Amino acid sequence: MNGALSRVLIVDDTGTNVDLLVGMLDDIYDVRVAMDGPGALEAVADEKPDMILLDVMMPGMDGYEVCRRLKENPETRGIPVIFLTAMTGENEEARGLSLGAVDYIAKPFSPELVKSRVNNQIELKRYRDRLEDLVRDRTSELAATQEVAIYCLASLTETRDPETGGHILRTQRYVRTLAERLSGRPSYGGVLDGATVDLLYKSAPLHDIGKVGVPDAILRKPGKLTPEEFEEMKKHTVYGMQALRVAEKRLGTNSFLRLAAEIAYSHHEKWDGTGYPRGLRGADIPVSGRIMALADVYDALVSRRVYKEPFTHEHALSLVAEGRGTSFDPEMAGCFLDMGDDIRAIAREYPDDDVPYRT
Repeated sequence: MNGALSRVLIVDDTGTNVDLLVGMLDDIYDVRVAMDGPGALEAVADEKPDMILLDVMMPGMDGYEVCRRLKENPETRGIPVIFLTAMTGENEEARGLSLGAVDYIAKPFSPELVKSRVNNQIELKRYRDRLEDLVRDRTSELAATQEVAIYCLASLTETRDPETGGHILRTQRYVRTLAERLSGRPSYGGVLDGATVDLLYKSAPLHDIGKVGVPDAILRKPGKLTPEEFEEMKKHTVYGMQALRVAEKRLGTNSFLRLAAEIAYSHHEKWDGTGYPRGLRGADIPVSGRIMALADVYDALVSRRVYKEPFTHEHALSLVAEGRGTSFDPEMAGCFLDMGDDIRAIAREYPDDDVPYRT
């Protein structure tokens, strides 16, 4: 609590009860008072207490209703509530506990009992808050470590394929932007929830990790590949999937690695079934692979390659439009074309060091 007194809110419509409780607790805690249910909810909204002592029997909105509203709100459900009541029946106690109250204090009040129970619940809340902070810090640390590992692996691909440059950063952001836009459509909303969009963003940099298994003579060849060389190049999808699957087996069930392997394996499949490595067609291609395909192809078009100069944004979009229903999921491609200004902005923000983005 950083040295500050814990804040206790007393809610009771009887002034005598309020005076008694304030007298018991005022020298230990920062005590606030509300005289009815609506006043209690308003006080909590203004400044969240660490503990609420809540009278059950109040006119209008009783304590049960106040507790119910507090517990259904994610912002206030963690505040401990102790009911104050003259009713000591098991049914009343069971009802209060079922609503989320942590304890009951019966009237008339015993000062030592009140102090003890309030102190116990505040100490429990402090412990729980510290634990949540530790979990949050640890989760943040693990997420940061994961991102660093991803970029290290993706950078390994860049050392083998110098053409990539800012490709990883751009495609990662194209993927997120497109997935977020698609998530609002009925066709994809059930698949692309917030967690999946985040995983797509994190795993997209690994889409070409399998290129580390392709011989330099093919990967760095400045001219057109022979049919045999192209068959070898195609294997990077398999190499990437296999490497990520091995990692997933070592770590156990892992949605991030599973999705990364899916993207690596399927991002060269085409809507009409002429892609590789499996020749999947239409909706049989994973959504992740379809999204990555658009991001990957667009970026290849607007980037310099040993065999071509970069195309303009408009030219690249025209080629994407030509590929609707053949290379690309037609609805996804339409969405990608609609967000052309966003795509252009990303490409401008993350240019390759050696070549400016052609507008």
